[in-house]
Amino acid sequence: MREKRIITAALTGSIHTPSMSPYLPITPEQLIEEAVRAHEAGAAVAHVHVRNPATGLPSADQELFRTVAAGIKKRCDMVVCCTTGGRLGEPVENRVRVVASLSPELATLNAGSLNFALFHIAENYTEWKHDWERNYLQASEDFIFPNTFLTMRQFLERFALQDTKPEFEIYDFGMINNLSFLIEKGHVKKPVYLQFVMGILGGIPATIENFVILLEAARKAIGDFQFSVCAAGRTQFNLCTTSLMMGGHARVGLEDNLFLEKGRLAKSNAEQVAKLVRIAREIGIEPATPSEARRILGLKGLDKVNF
Repeated sequence: MREKRIITAALTGSIHTPSMSPYLPITPEQLIEEAVRAHEAGAAVAHVHVRNPATGLPSADQELFRTVAAGIKKRCDMVVCCTTGGRLGEPVENRVRVVASLSPELATLNAGSLNFALFHIAENYTEWKHDWERNYLQASEDFIFPNTFLTMRQFLERFALQDTKPEFEIYDFGMINNLSFLIEKGHVKKPVYLQFVMGILGGIPATIENFVILLEAARKAIGDFQFSVCAAGRTQFNLCTTSLMMGGHARVGLEDNLFLEKGRLAKSNAEQVAKLVRIAREIGIEPATPSEARRILGLKGLDKVNF
């Protein structure tokens, strides 16, 4: 029996803008199609952000979330993991509404605040499809992504009411301590699921050395847990492969990286999933099915969501 690992497809995110790739999914229909194709390629989880269909601006619109989640559910049995990060600058109270509204099996919960910086990316582009894109990126030079202890506790209360499992987004070492504290105080129940998010300016650089240190720090502070890795940009496949080899899961997708290889844009999330599946099988690992992912993570089941 080959070992099973969960592959997540992060479909669109809130970092990249439409001018950066013609393949970035924008509309609900595109997001649903991307999720289904990623599922067919081997992804068990779809990590979902939504965007204004007309402009591509990241959004927290609940009807857009519902349309995408329901559309995915209608066509396949993927786990839908909703973001509570939203777009840069989204009011905190808007970000968690998707948990109360859709009662998903899985949703992200950012384990601390950080300088979430994208302004340097704007330097690589001179032409923009939409007026909002350049300003959206440049404004992040003076932006803090707020996830205070109060916010985290309040989010966790919403998650508990819906029996939605948190996927804790760990951007740096301090966030491991934050999560350990929340566990100690009884706000978080073990076992936990960690997503090590690497390569964001303002967070930990995406290197294999840093990943190993993060993982060991988490084991000392938290104990046993499930974990996954995602990495921004060109280090995506190196870090994801390392995670698989160290017993973890992995996230790919156009949220994190627009390329399939150097100089070649990925035409879909499914292309990235398929590449990682090929790598995994070469080292004796098989992608988990959605039902296997549910057992691994202890999720409540697709019949208990509200979409």
